Amino acid sequence: MAENDDPSLSEAFWAVARQLRSHSREALSPWEINPSHLRALQVLARHDAVRLRDLADHLRIAPRSATEVVDGLESRGLVLRRPDPADRRAILVELTDEGQRVLAAIRGARDTEAEALFGRLSAADRAQLARILGTLRD
Repeated sequence: MAENDDPSLSEAFWAVARQLRSHSREALSPWEINPSHLRALQVLARHDAVRLRDLADHLRIAPRSATEVVDGLESRGLVLRRPDPADRRAILVELTDEGQRVLAAIRGARDTEAEALFGRLSAADRAQLARILGTLRD
């Protein structure tokens, strides 16, 4: 690329983000998991059992959409619903052993994909990029 053809910082960032999304979709395909399902599994792994409403809040989606996500995961045996012992009207959602196994496998596949992308950077560049992204995220 010629020097005057350098993309803007924003364009470069989005190009890398598109690469990450593409690699992520590829990494998720063996488990037939979509990004919404993955995010729900990750929330449940961090918070154990949560009310459906709280899951929706964590995912920043409507409760009805959270129900659809949980329905998809439950049909595959990755999560289960159970009554909340503190409030019989409420339902808790939690990972099953299979859900934990699938999530661990997905994390491994995604780590491998990230290593392929970020492995082109030196250790110092990786550390600097992590610091910069952390600053932007926070």
